[in-house]
Amino acid sequence: MNNDNRIPPSGVRGLQTTNSILMIRPVAFRMNEQTAVNNYYQKVLDNVSPSTVNVKAQEEFDAMVKKLRAVGVSVTVVDDTINPDTPDSIFPNNWISFHENGDVVLYPMFAENRRPERREDILDILEEDGFVINEIMDYTSAEEDGFYLEGTGSIVLDRENGKAYCALSPRADEELFIEFCEDFEFSPILFEAFQTVNGERKLIYHTNVMMCIGDTFAVICADCIDDKKERKMVLDSLRGDDKEIILITEAQVNNFAGNMLEVKGANDRRYLVMSNSAHQSLTKKQIAQIEEHVTILSSSLDTIEACGGGSARCMMAEIFLPSEE
Repeated sequence: MNNDNRIPPSGVRGLQTTNSILMIRPVAFRMNEQTAVNNYYQKVLDNVSPSTVNVKAQEEFDAMVKKLRAVGVSVTVVDDTINPDTPDSIFPNNWISFHENGDVVLYPMFAENRRPERREDILDILEEDGFVINEIMDYTSAEEDGFYLEGTGSIVLDRENGKAYCALSPRADEELFIEFCEDFEFSPILFEAFQTVNGERKLIYHTNVMMCIGDTFAVICADCIDDKKERKMVLDSLRGDDKEIILITEAQVNNFAGNMLEVKGANDRRYLVMSNSAHQSLTKKQIAQIEEHVTILSSSLDTIEACGGGSARCMMAEIFLPSEE
């Protein structure tokens, strides 16, 4: 893509958390064979029919939406469509992000059958709901050259401090990430994160699996960053911004304890949204640390996690767009 004539947006950074999120309700959710090649969290559920998997995913989705709305989070739910076939549509944060200056970003995705998830009508729906969209930044042409950057799956943003954290992987290209940071005036924090798969250290496919940044804290699996200098750099960066660091283990990452998102409910009360499996994997000490900052809101996502290899954070695309007066 060509951004040569574009003035980088000013004032993009600001709020770390929002009260508004977009979620996509699945209609044909299943394990995506195209993403399983480097998402080691996905599993085949034996003796469970595809229709049963989708029904269970819908039940988990609806229950999570109900819990979010019950505490005052504004959730825009858009139904997926049968055609084209998009088994991972439940994870919109990988293809789109919404920014305070009215910019919308479209991202290039690794799996070919995920690319049709990018739907223009979703932008129309948001505008009908009173959100203002000023410009669309489209990085998707990078797919033609085999380069990918999967949204806020690949990039964990500290909006308040103007930093972007990215664990490089087949789904997070370094040059694309740097281009995004230049366009949106974020300081890039680059590193590699690993998980053990059958005794081998393999790159974690998405940064948001192993870390989450809230207003006043960060949850991170430092053990996933094998390089000691990189680990120190990331932790020093978080501490330098006065984030309380809550360390989790790789076993907890496998239960999606890194895949969390802080949101605002009624009266600006802050919640950390996670799955039941993530919540149950945490120690009493970790829960106490988290609850110094936010209220935990957890929901059962067992089917979505097993088949999709993603969890609560992946299901929510934060909306920071301005609203019409």
